[in-house]
Amino acid sequence: MKKLHGVTTAMVTPFDEHGSVSLDKVERLTDYLIERGVHCLYPLGTTGEMVRLSTEERKAVAETVVRQAAGRVTVYIHTGAIRLEDALELSRHAADIGADGIGAVTPIFLGANAREMDYYYTAIASSVPEQFPVYLYNIPQCSANDLSAASAEELAQRHPNVVGIKYSLADMLRTSEYLAVRSGDFSVVQGTDRLFLASLAMGCDGVVSGVSCVFPEPFVAIYEAYRSGDLLKARMWQRVAVQYCETLRNGSNMAYFKAALRYRGVDAGYMRLPQLDLPDNEAAILERQLQDLDAEFLAPSAF
Repeated sequence: MKKLHGVTTAMVTPFDEHGSVSLDKVERLTDYLIERGVHCLYPLGTTGEMVRLSTEERKAVAETVVRQAAGRVTVYIHTGAIRLEDALELSRHAADIGADGIGAVTPIFLGANAREMDYYYTAIASSVPEQFPVYLYNIPQCSANDLSAASAEELAQRHPNVVGIKYSLADMLRTSEYLAVRSGDFSVVQGTDRLFLASLAMGCDGVVSGVSCVFPEPFVAIYEAYRSGDLLKARMWQRVAVQYCETLRNGSNMAYFKAALRYRGVDAGYMRLPQLDLPDNEAAILERQLQDLDAEFLAPSAF
């Protein structure tokens, strides 16, 4: 079973000016990320505005990314949904179209206790083939529900295809608890871009990064430097990555990502209502900030 590793990019979902999903832009974004060296793709999560897409739209995006990637990188589809029935349908669909695995966020908005979350994940893990990998996805600051390490342990013990977790809270103590699940045979990927290097040092397999959808280069450089044992270089690139994270508001508003992608020559379309695109004056300020960062850090000789 393929697992997430290295730089897993959480992809934005491009919409056209009428609010429809733009699949041709999804194709171009897929190529852009692969060409810049990311190791895995993760569409339709938080960065992908998942809650604003219908089930059929999510299927179409998933099919497009898997087809366009064509086996060049690992592709995991995010399939978590408000309705369990939708999550199961999307999970089965991901397996059917040849994705390498799925991730599924905890139940969201309405409170769910440990027993209810266990039921939810058991249903998802059981809906796909036994050898089809599933990542849990815990982002309690957005979902309003927190999946404990004890719950992850129970799920991993009962379901061999529950192979890991994406954890998107900057809590290194909890991260260490997840790393101990199934006696350490459990993949943990951090969803806080600014903690990429620290997470690698703890034993995590990588990062699931939204900022890398715009600027993959610093994140790929961190991973390559770490793998080669050059910690000084890895630290330097982590500092660079943090500056891009801060400039892009750490993924708190995907309109910054789409404006920044436009600046980089990638048409990632528009936001879907009720969220709005950046006003022209804010986009101009962002562009100047990115130009300054690029001039300092992304010179051609750096890579």
